Amino acid sequence: MEFFFRPEGVAVIGASRSPRKIGHQVLRNIVEGGYGGKVYPVNPKGGEILGLPVYKSVLDVPGSVDLAVVAVPAPVVPSVVRECGEKGVKGVAVISSGFGEVGNRELEEELVRTVKEYGMRLLGPNIFGVVYTPARLNASFGPPEVVPGKIALVSQSGALGIALMGWTQTEDIGLSAVVSVGNKADVSDEDLLDFFSADGNTEVVVIYMEGVKDGRAFMEAVRRCPKPVVVIKAGRSERGAQAVSSHTGSLAGADLVYDGAFRQVGVIRAGDVRDAFVLARALSELPVPEGDGTVIITNGGGMGVLATDAAEDEGLPLYSGPELVAFRSAMPPFGSYRNPVDITGMADPTMYLRALEVAQESRGVHSVILLYCETAVCDPLELAEGLKKEYRREKPLTVAMVGGSRTAEAVHRLNRAGIPAYTSPAEAVRAMKGLYLWKEFRGKRAPLSGGAR
Repeated sequence: MEFFFRPEGVAVIGASRSPRKIGHQVLRNIVEGGYGGKVYPVNPKGGEILGLPVYKSVLDVPGSVDLAVVAVPAPVVPSVVRECGEKGVKGVAVISSGFGEVGNRELEEELVRTVKEYGMRLLGPNIFGVVYTPARLNASFGPPEVVPGKIALVSQSGALGIALMGWTQTEDIGLSAVVSVGNKADVSDEDLLDFFSADGNTEVVVIYMEGVKDGRAFMEAVRRCPKPVVVIKAGRSERGAQAVSSHTGSLAGADLVYDGAFRQVGVIRAGDVRDAFVLARALSELPVPEGDGTVIITNGGGMGVLATDAAEDEGLPLYSGPELVAFRSAMPPFGSYRNPVDITGMADPTMYLRALEVAQESRGVHSVILLYCETAVCDPLELAEGLKKEYRREKPLTVAMVGGSRTAEAVHRLNRAGIPAYTSPAEAVRAMKGLYLWKEFRGKRAPLSGGAR
């Protein structure tokens, strides 16, 4: 699987001079993204594209090719892939659609037979490509820029995966990899889980799936994975399941069966895409809490109540022990040291940082949810810079900040510094719940043995 992510040579078969063509967009992303290996455009017309010589066949390429990205009409794909096999290509990523997802299963089966005949691996067909930020490889027709990070995204939906590449950039969510799996004719979620289990650049795996071909194999792969796995399972409703079938040709299956299987092996199930990344952001950045004592710190009573309700809904235990009295030193006389700890609207950054210090020193407090409502008394940017300096990373800290443009910038600064920050108290609570779920679920995982396939 390494050749999909760290190839020494990449061929783009179906490279085009037209900027509107997928073959051009893939080639441009590879070249302009800073990939350091050899790049070989392939097109029967020859010539030159983006300053690179174009080869009429992959068999004409002078160097070795680890990865071939194929963007040609579906009927031509099997013959092109056969040439890849003759060339000694290790992996093919077939962007072309028109296979099993539209009922053309015979063509897809022919493609798989060809791949197996030559001992290659096939990603797809019907995909948008593959991205691996540590190698600066963007072999996709998605956005050219991806924020590097610790989260691997595996998507069965092409359009959604492309959209998330752009959305994560605006949200300061860093990705180690983005993999489009499409029809999953060969390379499966299980193969990718095995790879990311051993990948030192990945801390969390997020999977958007519409169905799995081998449920038992997927469960076993999750058990082998020593890292959090967050799944967005589409097709929960009857109509949604019908839409899945027409989209990628997958069978969605009974949702209750998936739910039970996920719980059995410790998959964290997300309600939707945003929820998945609320969870993944915290899971990729924060330590697991050592105990059950969570403290909510707020400068607004309403925010504290909303967070308390969310904690109750999530089953997140709040600390109620004697050490709460120490928070008196972080608030005016009319504040409340009950949990949630209300340091009042008079709180300035110094009071917030004192409250954080108390929480970090307290043996009974194991996790902190810090809430902020913008006020003239407490500048959000000053608070953000203080949190970046004073947070010790010994206990998990999630932050929710609500306000105007300066508050939005404070959220960005915290996220870029690796302190998970959100724009609603419910999301800060949900992120913390994800850490407690992982604390519970990781005991269901076996240590990784062997390398990635």
